[in-house]
Amino acid sequence: MLEQGDTAPNVTFATPDGDRSVAGYQGRKLVLYFYPKDDTSGCTKEAQEFTALAGEFEAAGASIVGISKDSVASHTKFATKYDLKVELGSDADGAVCEAFGTWVEKSMYGRNYMGIERATFLIGADGKVAHVWRKVKVAGHAAAVLEAAKAL
Repeated sequence: MLEQGDTAPNVTFATPDGDRSVAGYQGRKLVLYFYPKDDTSGCTKEAQEFTALAGEFEAAGASIVGISKDSVASHTKFATKYDLKVELGSDADGAVCEAFGTWVEKSMYGRNYMGIERATFLIGADGKVAHVWRKVKVAGHAAAVLEAAKAL
């Protein structure tokens, strides 16, 4: 399980603008948030909250990337529909989720299944994990991450 103080895994994910890697953000703070699915209520609200604070994250020297297993095409449609100002990364093969420990067993209505745990990692400019939020509740989360990014 990835924890505060660990070096962030240098994994690669696809974006509408091409492939990116975690190491490609070194020298800047990186907010990497994992969410289950594009265009669902909680995931949309979370993306909108990060979007509303995108300028403040930028002023704090932090990039924001949302990661799910949805395709790049799905991300493009999602971002366009809600005018999102955060970068969305596709983890189609699950390698990013595995590296960050967010691909977990979940349970709903008595049924167990594998899925993405809503989690956020704040990575410092040095490439080290500065803060980890697991089992995130969406309301107010982006503001809490912003405060941590400003303090870093």
